[in-house]
Amino acid sequence: MRILAVLLLALSAQMAQADGDATAWLQRIHTAAQKLSYTGTFIYRSGDQADTSRIVHIVGRKGIRERLEKLDGHAREIVRDGDEVKCYLPDTKTIKIDKQTDHKVFPALLPEDLQDIEEYYVVSTGPVERVAGYDCQSIVLQPKDNLRYGRKFWADRKTGMLLKSQTFNDKGDVIEQFAFTEIRIGGRIDQGLLKPKFLVESRSWQIENSGAAAASLAASGWIVGPVLPGFKRMGEMKRTQDGSTEVEHVIYSDGLAALSVFIEPMANKTSLPPAGLSRQGSINIYSRQVASHLVTAVGEAPAESVKRLAESVEYRKP
Repeated sequence: MRILAVLLLALSAQMAQADGDATAWLQRIHTAAQKLSYTGTFIYRSGDQADTSRIVHIVGRKGIRERLEKLDGHAREIVRDGDEVKCYLPDTKTIKIDKQTDHKVFPALLPEDLQDIEEYYVVSTGPVERVAGYDCQSIVLQPKDNLRYGRKFWADRKTGMLLKSQTFNDKGDVIEQFAFTEIRIGGRIDQGLLKPKFLVESRSWQIENSGAAAASLAASGWIVGPVLPGFKRMGEMKRTQDGSTEVEHVIYSDGLAALSVFIEPMANKTSLPPAGLSRQGSINIYSRQVASHLVTAVGEAPAESVKRLAESVEYRKP
């Protein structure tokens, strides 16, 4: 019995060490995306959809500057300078301007605060595998409930840069994947690569500024709750949509997945999306009408989570 107890204690210590290593890898992934410059090409896959994008990300004295260009289908270019984001849409000759929110995009998927991640995910390391010519450590995040998706990350062993990410459902099926096909990490990157491709011709385009500003849903009579376990309120704001309509927006996150609730008056809409559930890749969307407003919950979480969040929204006249 004593030998068995010693063996179990040793095994528990090894597992704890492995979990600690896995969590440390998540921190390395976050730090790499914030501190290192890089440029490369990655492919997004979801079902039959596959899109290729080129990214330039430069960290300098003025903070983070970034340019993301979609290479397939309809042209689109997203340029980030600090917390300001401009989206160039040549098909409609429009520039959309917004403020950076807590929503993370590949490869900068992880937040700085990871202290609660193991409360809702089992985090473990997997085998070392090759991605885009780099030896990568794989890390698996298995959810402890049915309110969130599982994730698998591949990080460059030398720098910690995230080179591949998969999202999988409760059956283990991959529903979304990002993966670099080529990337250069660190070193001097030409600042000219940040220049928007459509900068000159866009001078005559229509500009739509979201004018995002802090706001209180409760002050307007809106109550969201109870919130899903593990998801914390990250911010509330008002923003302008389509140049005129004011939309209330609240963001939640469990440290990995992000959920949003949008509330907009139906009087200003020429057509309403169908109520109920829809899906785009790993993003589930649920809409319902409340007090002459359209309430839409959007999130990288299972359909039931998004539905529960949308159905928790109530209006009480202030």
